[in-house]
Amino acid sequence: MNAVPKTKADEPSAQARYEARTREGATFSSFHVTPLRHNFHDHPLMQLPRIAQLAKELAKTEQCRFVTPGISQSSAFDHKPKSADGRDVDEVFRRLEEPNSWIALYHIETDPAYAGFLKEVVDSARDLIEAQQPDIFKVAGFMFLSAPPSVTPFHIDRENNLWLQIRGRKIMNVWDHRDRHVVEGKHVDNFICTGSLEHVNLKDGFRERSHEFDVGPGDGVYFPATSPHMTRTTTDWVRPGDGVSISMGVVFFTRHTYREANIHHCNVLLRKFGIEPKPPGSGRISDALKFAIGRTHVWIRKTFRGYKPSAGLHLP
Repeated sequence: MNAVPKTKADEPSAQARYEARTREGATFSSFHVTPLRHNFHDHPLMQLPRIAQLAKELAKTEQCRFVTPGISQSSAFDHKPKSADGRDVDEVFRRLEEPNSWIALYHIETDPAYAGFLKEVVDSARDLIEAQQPDIFKVAGFMFLSAPPSVTPFHIDRENNLWLQIRGRKIMNVWDHRDRHVVEGKHVDNFICTGSLEHVNLKDGFRERSHEFDVGPGDGVYFPATSPHMTRTTTDWVRPGDGVSISMGVVFFTRHTYREANIHHCNVLLRKFGIEPKPPGSGRISDALKFAIGRTHVWIRKTFRGYKPSAGLHLP
């Protein structure tokens, strides 16, 4: 891919120091949902004209994604490489403040300048994270731009997430990744193995079990892998010239997520033998045994059956 060349405008000034930090009064845990504060919304690479440049390049490799108009938070999380109305990326950005406009930029780390930006974000929080989950790897970035009213449907991810609000406002709901009432263990196991969200659905009564954050520029949320989450934007904050919400997920794996992913694989295998396993974290000895079985099972499937495991199952 021909990435946009890095320019002087992309470089922070010598005096600028960008960081993500735990919000005052909150205690950071890499195993729990934690509110954050940051100043990355001031970074040169987070300004809308520069993001539009990035989107134009990513469109060439179908890294710009769109959702079907009229979706709700309970809709399937289905992104397509073409907009439903046929607009190209330039037109999407020209009309970005029109209600219900929505575009996502996938894997922005393929652009060298933005790969450096993602490293800045992770490095600013690395000491906090690696104190509990060593060995961060496979850092990736996803940006979401929308005009209210708009939503991101309910879903889960394989990675830990440093989620940052860059512009405008948004309401984010995040659930505890261990809440088996919200997503059953067998569906989490299956998602880790196959990527299927078929049975990961928002149902009545779930919202009340979540952490809800009304966020603006400089706010953020950290949440662990497989934490259910969704967002929505409302129109009450919109003003002329200020009608676009921009957020991004800076996602990554750790040695801990690698270990748990292998345990999820073992759980899927055990169910095939009629055994109902407990989720990761249920016991040190059982986790150690299931990790060994799961890792071996993944290796056999990859070596002899053509299975392509997720990036989180490849330690650097």
